[in-house]
Amino acid sequence: MKNLINKAVKTNRLSHSEIVEILKDETCNEYLFKAADYVRKCRVGDAVHLRGLIEFTNVCGQNCLYCGIRRDNSLVERYIMTPEEIFETAKRAAGLGYKTVVLQSGETQTYSIDTLCEIIKKIKTLDIAVTLSIGEKNEDEYRALKDAGADRYLLRIETTSHKVYRELHPEMSLMKRKACLHFLKKLGYEVGTGDLIGLPHQKDEHIADDLLFFQEIDADMIGLGPFIPNSQTPLKDEIGGTFEKALKVMALARLLLPSANIPATTAMETLNPNGRLIALQSGANVVMPNVNDTTYRSKYQLYPGKICLDDGAEKCRKCIEAKILSIGRTIATTKGFRTK
Repeated sequence: MKNLINKAVKTNRLSHSEIVEILKDETCNEYLFKAADYVRKCRVGDAVHLRGLIEFTNVCGQNCLYCGIRRDNSLVERYIMTPEEIFETAKRAAGLGYKTVVLQSGETQTYSIDTLCEIIKKIKTLDIAVTLSIGEKNEDEYRALKDAGADRYLLRIETTSHKVYRELHPEMSLMKRKACLHFLKKLGYEVGTGDLIGLPHQKDEHIADDLLFFQEIDADMIGLGPFIPNSQTPLKDEIGGTFEKALKVMALARLLLPSANIPATTAMETLNPNGRLIALQSGANVVMPNVNDTTYRSKYQLYPGKICLDDGAEKCRKCIEAKILSIGRTIATTKGFRTK
């Protein structure tokens, strides 16, 4: 097993069967995590990039079975931030030293493309990078958002298994999701995608397919986190994923895509109090603290137990910086574009 991990460190290549073999093995997890941390240090350095997350509406037209803000969840108190609120939140993030903001929402037509473009243009006057995570659009819409100044786009795929995707995403198409990722790449975005680990009927073979897909499209960002069942969704009684398995997949992503930006996801800290720090020591190099007003945070719960719901943006910024410094890492002072 160590020989396989060493091979990945040297070549950034593993076959499908080799990935499955590592995923199934539990004897060399620590060796895998240390290897991923070594590759992270060599390829992207010790600086941790902080991205300020702005969840600007929890209105969503999709009905994904695992998601707390799914369309049919009538228990969610919906909200829509105004363009002015979004800009002021971005301005606050820039004032706290963030070099990137991530505009995230449910998949909704609440905002016109023209309105989103105006928001992006205004935020770009702050001299910060803009990442969008707003779901499926057509190529012309993606082009307009890019022309307005958007730098990156995060579109998680969650699984490349047609069977699992179909079961979890009513009314959605895996082929369309993949097509969107290819549009984004063609238009010159830095493109992010990712997985939920521990979904019902997900097998190690599926996860291996996912990792090879990320490598095939040369993903610039990869977000990986455990599936945490939400009591307000049809999957409320499922077992869910584990912290250790999500960490293994993240470590493998670092070995296969050594220069990608990989976040230590908030969901990991929901399952482990030190989850983000452990992830940063196992291949991750990005953290995405929430910079929303606390008024909105509790209303954007994709999964239960989300951390820092009652903490203001300034407190979150100081807290995560102190944690990062405590493990001998530094805070990046650049916008953090991928260097291949």
